[in-house]
Amino acid sequence: MKIMSAILVILFSVNLTSCGWLGLKDRTNDYLLSEETEPTVIPRELSTGSLGQLYPIPAIETSSEQLVSFDVPRPLPASVNTFEQLVKIQSFDEGRWVLINISPSELWPRLRNVLNRNGVPSAVAQGSSGLIETVWVTFSSDDDNSHRFRFTIAPGVQVESTEIAVVHNQAVRGEEDNAAWSSASDSDQRELDMLTLVANDLAGVNDFASVSLLAQDIGGASKVEIISPEIADPFIRIKLGFDRSWASVVYSLERGGFSTIDKNRSDGMFYVNYTEPSNTEVGFFGRMFGGSDDGDIIETNYRVLVEAVGSDVEVKIVDDSGDSVARSEASRLLAILRSNLS
Repeated sequence: MKIMSAILVILFSVNLTSCGWLGLKDRTNDYLLSEETEPTVIPRELSTGSLGQLYPIPAIETSSEQLVSFDVPRPLPASVNTFEQLVKIQSFDEGRWVLINISPSELWPRLRNVLNRNGVPSAVAQGSSGLIETVWVTFSSDDDNSHRFRFTIAPGVQVESTEIAVVHNQAVRGEEDNAAWSSASDSDQRELDMLTLVANDLAGVNDFASVSLLAQDIGGASKVEIISPEIADPFIRIKLGFDRSWASVVYSLERGGFSTIDKNRSDGMFYVNYTEPSNTEVGFFGRMFGGSDDGDIIETNYRVLVEAVGSDVEVKIVDDSGDSVARSEASRLLAILRSNLS
């Protein structure tokens, strides 16, 4: 019993003395004895500039409608593709591309992985410009030629989307060094086969958690943005040709809550109706005694103007007589229109 008591006393003493018992100085309260020191002086030959903000907060536009309006706006309807993963091959005019509704920075590492797994590794990969060129490969169905592919990744017209375009190039085996890229594919079928392979692989992926920091601004700025000038009506700027922009606006008006009454492509004008969605449903007796709106005549209450300005296209919304609408209303309607452009 005495031995056990002695052991407990020793353990308790060691616990109290802590590091001091091991010959180390306890510096727990040394900060109480600290003295004021001279400020650090940077030598003249060295730069005194600060490093700056690692995550700078962008300035807020003083002309923003939110700064002058105190009405709580109605929540904007979600895009038709907001809650689903969309992967499809689109074509327009003579162009063809894969559309996927994730950002380029999420797509970049996944696309490189797809190519590597299918035996088509990259010879050139420039994340900042969104360019991937594969090595020369051979196909069992072609004993005479070697083949390679160039992928161009750029932000899509749709919100948070990416477009992948492919160009196919072939050369006689042994003469690959003399081959040069062209704007069009040497084989349209090879191009389509590669796009189909990529689209099918991407469609089977549910997790795009990996993000490439090198591809944050891949392919340049967004093709579509809403501009709010201080002394002019707000508008949507689309950095595409008129034909593609017109087709995108047609697509959006069919899905964004608008009803197209008439359109004139030569004048770049849509006659549309937009009515705020109602949260209440007409009941059985309401429909029986005329409560349904199915028989109502839809009248034009807005015009959508599509105009080519230089190499870009501008889209504006005016009232049914062609006059400007309130800036807050125009901005809200343009945001709805922009959310479904594709």
